[in-house]
Amino acid sequence: MNEQSAENEKIPVIAVGLRTTEREDEFDHAMEELVSLCEACDLEVLAYMTQKLDHPDNATWIGSGKAEELAEEVKVNEAGHVVCLGNLSPAQMKNLQKIIGVPVWDRTNLILEIFSRRAKTREARLQVETAYLQYMLPRLSGMWQHLGRQSGGGGSRANKGIGEKQIELDRRQISHRITELKKELAEIEHTRDVQRGGRRRDGYPHVALVGYTNAGKSTLMNCLLGMGKASADKTDEKKVFEKDMLFATLDTSVRKIDIPGRKPFLLSDTVGFIENIPHDLIKAFRSTLSELKYADVLLIVMDSSDPNHKDHKKVTEDTLNDLDALGIPRIYVCNKSDKRDQGLTVKNTPGTETVYISAKTGYGIDDLLDALEKIFTSGDKEVDLIIPYTAGDVLSRIHNEGDVLSEKYEEDGVHIRVRISEILLGEIETFGFG
Repeated sequence: MNEQSAENEKIPVIAVGLRTTEREDEFDHAMEELVSLCEACDLEVLAYMTQKLDHPDNATWIGSGKAEELAEEVKVNEAGHVVCLGNLSPAQMKNLQKIIGVPVWDRTNLILEIFSRRAKTREARLQVETAYLQYMLPRLSGMWQHLGRQSGGGGSRANKGIGEKQIELDRRQISHRITELKKELAEIEHTRDVQRGGRRRDGYPHVALVGYTNAGKSTLMNCLLGMGKASADKTDEKKVFEKDMLFATLDTSVRKIDIPGRKPFLLSDTVGFIENIPHDLIKAFRSTLSELKYADVLLIVMDSSDPNHKDHKKVTEDTLNDLDALGIPRIYVCNKSDKRDQGLTVKNTPGTETVYISAKTGYGIDDLLDALEKIFTSGDKEVDLIIPYTAGDVLSRIHNEGDVLSEKYEEDGVHIRVRISEILLGEIETFGFG
């Protein structure tokens, strides 16, 4: 992985697509997405090649004749790699690579490469390495020629036969490394559980941004941060990286959104989803994505200007189902609505679960916040409390997180009537202030 030079030069590649049962428009969209993935990986697509078969060829994926044609195309364009739309078996990859003479990446390999370059935190790097090693394990024999040689029989191994093939040693080392990585990730997950417990005790609702990659989740987070009470300098420090490309961010970020006149909440930005996301990636990132199961609200962000946004919505919902993130209130956020229908914005309808916004221009953000508040307050209770003057921190939380209806300062403390969440009420009652 990370074959890119220090000068960040783009590697020239040929993009190859195999159409079997897909409709023509579905195949064209998949090829466009493959090119976007290549661009996100700093690969320069020099040419395209497509093949139509009833099913993938068992030996070379695209058939031997097409493979020879591809080899000639690679020579003419002086391509450094071939990137295939599809997931190749180890045998298909090995055979195809032998014919064309340059490295072959399938779609899974390409996505893993992007993830390896974008991972910033220790957890994300460990997760990507785990997924990559699991992907590489059955493909070792096609990756390096030296793996067919046998280890020698010197020293104490002299009487143990002809020795063990290098590929078996490498497989054992990789399996051992995967075990180590899983242990490290388990420790990080335990730490996250502790942090999550602390956030729950703060009493703030937890909102999670989910959706197809490049739908605008990070842009929306930065938009909401910009509306907060913090100073401009502090807001800039908290902003997350955003860029118009697939998988611009991988690392989960949690920020407190505190907008004047609104109920504060915690907002988490998660890795974007994509159609046919590699299984090993889902497994590796499951601990991070499990954060979604503890959210109070899911904001499913879609690029409404993309003609395939309904398909992207289904991909997101299917992935959430795979993660057992069911039964959590959802708001469908149609982002980039200022680009929809050549600039014609869509008016939001009160009471619906779909909100049209533009995170770039701020259009519809108030409607989104109203929809969130409605969910936040749906389980609130109206109660009378007596808060001692010595419990100023509790009174401060009530003012910050609740809706104060009346307040009187009496001899025994502050008599307050307030509408607050059940979580905060439970915490207050444990102090005997109920």
